[in-house]
Amino acid sequence: MSKTEKNRVCPVELSGSLDTKFRRLFQNPVRILKPFILPGMEVLDLGCGPGYFTTAIAELAGESGKVTAADLQEGMLDIVRKKIQGTELEKRIELHRCEKDTINFKGKTDFIFAFYVIHEIPDKERLFTELYAALKPGGSMLIVEPPLHVSKSDFRKMIDIIVDTGFSLNGSPRLFPNKSALFQRN
Repeated sequence: MSKTEKNRVCPVELSGSLDTKFRRLFQNPVRILKPFILPGMEVLDLGCGPGYFTTAIAELAGESGKVTAADLQEGMLDIVRKKIQGTELEKRIELHRCEKDTINFKGKTDFIFAFYVIHEIPDKERLFTELYAALKPGGSMLIVEPPLHVSKSDFRKMIDIIVDTGFSLNGSPRLFPNKSALFQRN
């Protein structure tokens, strides 16, 4: 797979395949996120796509929590907007459009969730520097990458970049068959 293919963003036209009942059998958002998200937390859902995990994050964070659903594509954010429009989640979910070379997130958050998105970002050093700045001291970040798009050695390199940025590796939750790592900001 070429570097260009690795960094290719999933097109909005395929967003329907990212939010299905079948997917929930294997990647249940509540089951994956419940160990990490507590009521009242502020969470950054990086590369939120059509909001597959976003609504579950908002429910787990509760009425006092807040979710920033961040994506590069306005079309993906439009899907999330339509999904939450007129619901109680609309008050808890803020939509944020990233720019091509920066997430441009100025807030502070307790938890960052990045599911199947890091391999799409070319400048990982810059990304993790931005994410480190966005995370509150003591906050955590969960990275989950797909088994076919990211090799073991590429995932190890990714972890090394994250640790070099200042994060501490805090475990590798078992999310078979995915590659995952949990980090903490000191």
